[in-house]
Amino acid sequence: MDSSIQLTHLRHYAVNNTLFTPTTLLRAITRFGFVQADPIRAPARAQDLTLRHRVTNYGAGDLEARYSKLNIEEDFFINYGFLSRDVHAMMHPRALQKPKHIWDNATQKRAEAMLDFVRTQGHVHPRDAEAHFAHGTSTNYWGGSSNITTKLLDGMHYRGMLRVAQRENGIKIYAAPRSASQPLTDAQSVAALDSLIDVVVQKYAPLPAGSIGGLLSRLQYGAPQWHIALKTAITRAKARMNHAVIDGITWYWPATISTTKVIAFAQQTEDKVRFLAPFDPIVWDRKRFEILWGWAYRFEAYTPAPKRKLGYYALPLLWRDAVIGWANISVQNGEMQTEFGYVSGTAPKDKAFKLALAAECDAMRIFLKLA
Repeated sequence: MDSSIQLTHLRHYAVNNTLFTPTTLLRAITRFGFVQADPIRAPARAQDLTLRHRVTNYGAGDLEARYSKLNIEEDFFINYGFLSRDVHAMMHPRALQKPKHIWDNATQKRAEAMLDFVRTQGHVHPRDAEAHFAHGTSTNYWGGSSNITTKLLDGMHYRGMLRVAQRENGIKIYAAPRSASQPLTDAQSVAALDSLIDVVVQKYAPLPAGSIGGLLSRLQYGAPQWHIALKTAITRAKARMNHAVIDGITWYWPATISTTKVIAFAQQTEDKVRFLAPFDPIVWDRKRFEILWGWAYRFEAYTPAPKRKLGYYALPLLWRDAVIGWANISVQNGEMQTEFGYVSGTAPKDKAFKLALAAECDAMRIFLKLA
């Protein structure tokens, strides 16, 4: 434990840890290991908003357009998103152990027939699968109606029986997996789980003690076969990570990042404004966000309009190393519309901020392909 680390150092680390020099799309996803996806476009999908700061000349929709040519996969990790194939491989083969997740014989036979169909066709749109099998509908968790074929395809994808080959207008197009996953030995399982934890910590560090357990426990969704082993693995991870206590809160970050390097992040501040996605790693952990920047950001897309304080899809506004407000951005008649809010009530007065804000607005127009 090191007493030389201060909260200001962790703020810089939280920002600069993931805002690396823009690179290629594949290298950015590989460096992250995982990029969370979300279907809402306001003004663009979360994965695109996240990647625009990390990928050279990135435009909205580039990930979907280039996905089939990249060495990546769509799948569940701690959330649903895009993963490097190395990370994806560590989660498979998945073994669903809870009784409610075990398929009955009828569903298993349907899955086997579907797999044969996909192998024959090569790539399959859910619409074509439904036309072939006509499975009909069933009552879903919320009491509504769900397409059985769509649910089956999703279940097969989660179990590793199918992969997402590409998307058409946002719809998943399925294919058979590239190769069958092989069962791991006990030693390999421990190593894989530890590696998955390291991917999460590397992306979201520094992490306060109050967040780390909840975040890492989400790996039970990406690797359900290890849900019982997770508790021990998290304890093991805390023991190998660097940590420090600041104002009574224990913070954790990877053992590969020395105290000297954490402090050095404070020298990397740039006069830049960035509009961040609601699920950007800088923003994702709401507990950490409040500690580091002293105010509460909330994602309000599912909040009734009269109760919203920031806006339907407010993008946290990062200025230098501080999140000082938020931006609401929309496109109307081919023109980008912006509204800004600030924690202090007013925007910074200095010229550097005004220039940086204008530059970020211009960059957003280019990203949205409006310029």
